Amino acid sequence: MATTYEEILELFREVAESQKETDRKFQDTDRKFQETERLLKEGAEATRLEIKALSKNLGEIGNRLGEFVEYMVMPTVVRLFQAQGLEVHEVHSDIKAKREGQGIQVDVLVVNDGVLIAIECKSKMTTAQVDEHIQRMNKLKPMLPAYRHHQAFGAVAALVMPDDVAEYAEEQGFYVLVQSGETLTIGNEPEFRAKAW
Repeated sequence: MATTYEEILELFREVAESQKETDRKFQDTDRKFQETERLLKEGAEATRLEIKALSKNLGEIGNRLGEFVEYMVMPTVVRLFQAQGLEVHEVHSDIKAKREGQGIQVDVLVVNDGVLIAIECKSKMTTAQVDEHIQRMNKLKPMLPAYRHHQAFGAVAALVMPDDVAEYAEEQGFYVLVQSGETLTIGNEPEFRAKAW
């Protein structure tokens, strides 16, 4: 049976219609894909903004916890260092100094007529923060020349003081103040001798 010219034309029309329907479906799929992509981008941006806000809030909480440690340390240091044989005449918090383009910030400074102890307070102490306190101690007397004739010592205090960090801080010559119940105690070994700066 031979195919007629009209049947071939009809076949081409059907193929053309089918192609149009396929193109329409592809366009619909592409529109849906683009809409999905737009929604995903909007969701990702909203998530990024939420994470940024959460990070800021967590940073503020961390800072507040550090301040809490400072307020725990302030009333305790007199008793702690007097037990170490050090008379305490003054206790200062949040000391900031700038000289010649450099600066330091000391959380708590314990002072008597010849000795001072600079204490770094954190909610959780790390070895990197101990290293930062070493740098702070190296700048202490140049930044605070009123104490240039004092013997300077360092201490670190934290609500959470991992054992390896406490050991590292002690090896660097720092007093290690750790939480014990509702107060702080000096956690150094009995034979510990603090490093003088």
